Amino acid sequence: MRTALRTLVTGVVATATVLTCSTAWATPPGPGVTARIISRTTVNGTDYTLREITVPPGQSTGWHYHDGPLYGVVEQGTLSHFDSGCAPDGVYRTGEAIREPAGADHVHIGRNLGTTPLVLDVLYVLPHGAPFSEDAPNPGCPFQ
Repeated sequence: MRTALRTLVTGVVATATVLTCSTAWATPPGPGVTARIISRTTVNGTDYTLREITVPPGQSTGWHYHDGPLYGVVEQGTLSHFDSGCAPDGVYRTGEAIREPAGADHVHIGRNLGTTPLVLDVLYVLPHGAPFSEDAPNPGCPFQ
């Protein structure tokens, strides 16, 4: 009897959750986006992490922002960068540098609109223990 009651309660809670909760607001990176840490150190409460990020053709980083500034170089391909107003705020080609400011008021997405993988080397300068990025909802742009 208890097992049947537990099963019933669990089913009701699961159904109510599915029916009443809205879609998750985070916009994760597209399929195949990868990152690997090249180097990492912490100095005076600040984490300095160098990562290589690869974005396949047609994919994106997802909408996000950072708790500290980022400095990057395009090693291969072309990065199309969009701000929260859906406007392109930069196109960066192989060898070009990019800087992303910190804070929730700097929501953005990086997209690979080309036909070759986009490879970025990125230096994250973050408060100790902060995540590499903070997910953000799509601000209403017709793309992801």
